Amino acid sequence: QVQLVESGGDLVQPGGSLRLSCAASESIFSIYAMAWYRQAPGKQRELVAVITRSGSTEYANSVKGRFTISSANAKNTVYLQMNSLKPEDTAVYYCNGRPALPNSWGQGTQVTVSS
Repeated sequence: QVQLVESGGDLVQPGGSLRLSCAASESIFSIYAMAWYRQAPGKQRELVAVITRSGSTEYANSVKGRFTISSANAKNTVYLQMNSLKPEDTAVYYCNGRPALPNSWGQGTQVTVSS
């Protein structure tokens, strides 16, 4: 099964920026669209951003204009650039395929937006 490792989360002040990275154990980008998801305390996991094999992107309305998803296929890596962060962006962020591979969820990376 594909292993996915997220990194880059941190504590940041409102209005700040972070760049998350997701490294895959093997090349899956030629097969699947990739996505970032997040789960805030007490809430269900939600879809944040998607990048297709052709490079098209889609975003949740709550992050549109602030977040950018990109990929480096040769490195089996997906990124999420997050700007103008808000307290409501606080969550554990995960990457996975779209649709998600059920056995490939990683540990996620914690993003906390607080002053």
